[in-house]
Amino acid sequence: MDYQQTVEWMFQQLPMYQTQGASAYKKDLTNTLLLSDYLGHPETALTCIHVAGTNGKGSTSHLLASVFQEAGYRTGLYTSPHLKDFRERIKINGDDISQTFIIDFIAKNKRFFEQHQLSFFEMTVGLAFEYFKSEKTDIAIIETGMGGRLDSTNIVTPIVSVITNIGLDHTQFLGNTESKIAAEKAGIIKPNIPVVIGEYTDATRRVFLEKAEAVGAHIYFASEKNLPDYPSALTGDYQSKNKKTVLQTLEIVTNQGKFLISDDHIKNGFLNVVKNTELQGRWQQLREHPLVICDTAHNAHGLKIVMSQIARQEFKQLHIVLGVVNDKDLNDILPLFPAQAKYYFSKPNIPRGLDATVLQSAAVHHGLVGTVFGSVAEAYESALKCAAVDDFVYIGGSTFVVAEIL
Repeated sequence: MDYQQTVEWMFQQLPMYQTQGASAYKKDLTNTLLLSDYLGHPETALTCIHVAGTNGKGSTSHLLASVFQEAGYRTGLYTSPHLKDFRERIKINGDDISQTFIIDFIAKNKRFFEQHQLSFFEMTVGLAFEYFKSEKTDIAIIETGMGGRLDSTNIVTPIVSVITNIGLDHTQFLGNTESKIAAEKAGIIKPNIPVVIGEYTDATRRVFLEKAEAVGAHIYFASEKNLPDYPSALTGDYQSKNKKTVLQTLEIVTNQGKFLISDDHIKNGFLNVVKNTELQGRWQQLREHPLVICDTAHNAHGLKIVMSQIARQEFKQLHIVLGVVNDKDLNDILPLFPAQAKYYFSKPNIPRGLDATVLQSAAVHHGLVGTVFGSVAEAYESALKCAAVDDFVYIGGSTFVVAEIL
C-alpha cells in the first residue's frame, strides 16, 4: 500500500474515536500492553513528559516541545487529533513523521493488528513510540488522547507528569463529575514521579493530592506559583495558564539536572512555538479585514474563556461559523454563545458530526439565530461574504470544524 492507502486502512479498518466515537473506546490497556510486548517495549527507551487534561494539553505539549527544541534537544512530540494530515500527530523537531516510516510500520505489523483487533489509537501510539526510539529522541512530549488511567499512552514512565485542568468533557467515558474525571486523569501519576497540576478546584485538588500521596509523587500546583508571563505566539486568553504549567514543569526538569534549559530558551520557545511545532487552531488569526479567528475550543470549560475574549474585541457585527460533534451536551455549551451574533450552522465532515439542522433547532432555544449550510466551507464562505471589513468572524465549536477551513 502507498501512504494514502495505508492511512485509509488505518482510518477505516480499525475503531477510531475521531470519527466513530464511543464504539472505538477501549476500557483497558490489555491491547496496548500486548502491542508493547510485541514491539519490544519501545516506550522504555524514551525519556518523556506525559501530559493529560481536559483542555490545554495540546498547547502545553507544543510549548514544552518548542522550548526543548530551542535548547537544542532532539524533541519528539505526540499529540492528537490531527487537523489535516495524520502525520501531524507524530513529530521530531517540528517535522512530521515520514510517510515511508508509517507505510513500513503498518506493512510489517498489519497481521498482528488484525489478529488482535487493535484500535486506531492503540497502533498509532505504538507507531509513535517505535519512531521516537528508532530516531533516538532526547526527550519526547507525550499527550494523552482521552482520560489518562486507561489511555494507551499510559504505559510510559515519564520524568514529569502534567495535568493541565479538569472540565466536563467525554463524560460518558470518564464520569459525570469533576472528581470522577480528575480520578481518571490522575491515573497518569506514577510512583515517585513529580506531577504538575495546572488548574484545580477544591474537588479536583483533593483527588490529585490523595493520588500523589498514595504513590509517593511530589505534587506541584502551577497556579499557586508566582511565575513570569512571557509573551508567546499563542495569544488566546487561556494560554496564560498553560504557560504557567509549562514553566513549572521546566523548573522541575532543570532541577533534575537531566536537561540544561535557560530563560532565553524558554522565551524563544514561547515566541517561536508555531514556527517550531506548526501548532494550529488556537486563537489563530486567518484574516485581518474582516478579522477572522478560529479556535478548537469545544467544551464549556474552554468555550467560556474564548467567548469572554471575543466579547473584548472591537467589531460592528459578530459572525459565528458553528459546528459540533453529536455527543456534545448542547445545553452545556450553547448558553455560552452571544445572542447578538449571526450564526452559520454546519456539520463537521465526519460520521460523528451533528446534523446542522439539529444544532440550529437547539440554538434557537438559547436565542441564537442563523442559517444552515451544507458544509463548513459553505458556511465560512457565506460569513465572509456577509461580513464588513470592521466585522469579526469566529469559526469553532469543534476541532473538526476548524480543520476544514485551515
